[in-house]
Amino acid sequence: MSVAQAVTIGATVVQVKQQSANGKYNQRVANRNATIAEQEAGQIDKQAEFDIARFDQRFRQSKGTVEVALAKSGVDITSGSGARVAESNRLEAEMQNKLTRYNADVSMANKMEEARFSRIQGEMARQQARLANISTVAKAGTSLLATSNFGQKSIFGSTPKSPFGNRSSYPSPLPGADD
Repeated sequence: MSVAQAVTIGATVVQVKQQSANGKYNQRVANRNATIAEQEAGQIDKQAEFDIARFDQRFRQSKGTVEVALAKSGVDITSGSGARVAESNRLEAEMQNKLTRYNADVSMANKMEEARFSRIQGEMARQQARLANISTVAKAGTSLLATSNFGQKSIFGSTPKSPFGNRSSYPSPLPGADD
């Protein structure tokens, strides 16, 4: 083995190891990003629950204030305009809670999709490193073949002589060949 061949092999091994390490690192980074996105989705859910609870508390306070004001003015809150106001407020609160939940669900779905995409990117980074390894080894093999006298040597030892003799001594064109 020549020095050039040894250097080629050594450089190839180092490059393949570096490519593999880069692929693994990029995959770990992508997986970490996915975990963070999943945690953010959980925080969005908790925040929505907190916002709904806070709204419900404020709504109960507001409802009590309205009922007291209506009662002071002598309005019957079980019928007529008092009942319509109470029903309207209840529907508004329900709509607000559903809107808060819907927005949180959409945000959570986006974060989960971000997490899935990040994991896919990590897998792609790992596969790209594997492809780079294959390419590096193939280039090194080609380089080694070019630097050796592999092309001049017969794979099976010496080539047997042709039973028809040396072709270079044949007349050109061969007699009887169609022109």
